[in-house]
Amino acid sequence: MPELPEVEALAGFLAERLVGRRVERVLPAAVSVLKTYDPPLSAAEGRAVTAVRRHGKFLDVATDDGPHLVFHLARAGWLRWHDSLPETPPRPGRGPLALRVRLAGGDGFDLTEAGTQKRLAVYCAREPSDVPGIARLGPDPLAPAFTLDAFAALLRGERRQLKGVLRDQSVIAGIGNAYSDEILHAARMSPFKLAASLTDEETATLYEALGTTLREAVERARGHAAAELKAEKKSGMRVHGRTGQPCPVCGDTVREVSFSDSSLQYCPTCQTGGKPLADRRLSRLLK
Repeated sequence: MPELPEVEALAGFLAERLVGRRVERVLPAAVSVLKTYDPPLSAAEGRAVTAVRRHGKFLDVATDDGPHLVFHLARAGWLRWHDSLPETPPRPGRGPLALRVRLAGGDGFDLTEAGTQKRLAVYCAREPSDVPGIARLGPDPLAPAFTLDAFAALLRGERRQLKGVLRDQSVIAGIGNAYSDEILHAARMSPFKLAASLTDEETATLYEALGTTLREAVERARGHAAAELKAEKKSGMRVHGRTGQPCPVCGDTVREVSFSDSSLQYCPTCQTGGKPLADRRLSRLLK
């Protein structure tokens, strides 16, 4: 799933190619992808793009005095840029194509989604805050207002485990399964540690690990074409997706805990005092 660093890079990639350009057509190819009906997608057609922004894991394409096209790529969605798109509309229900945005000039991008679980979402909204997922977002961890004091206030009284808290978009916007693993590894903390149990020193350590991990990932992703971002994300991971491989910090074997619909990776030596965590399928821990 694209998370904050990849979505930030995609926003920059699109801004370079869309701002000032006129949207010619917005063509859904999968009925399930469109989550709104008022205003219609056609309201964006003929309008110039004024900005491309990120809200958590959401991409927001703003048009001149018109609607916002908002995308959430979910677990298996992606954006593919084309210097030349066919003039004929895509045929609905064929292959991974979910939505096509064609610019005046013939270039543009497709939103695609692999697999059978269709979760990619497209919204046409008057304001980004009209999108329920954006309205529920917590603070952005790269915003100036996200200070140590603000972070500590979010954790105060939070009885859930750190892994679940970091992934909760209503607490902090933009962090998913992969970067929560990376942040906790950098902080040398167990994913099952209760957030409310952190001392002031541990809270400061986690805050620093969170900011450093995300900022470094954004810098690695910046300037890469959309087609390169998946590989770039994977290459920068130290524990996530590296089950059975040596930890790059201590050399211990990276372990995994599986759940009903996801898994987490961690280093026992760095994070749990050398003790492997029980690998039990309790999806409620990550809700």
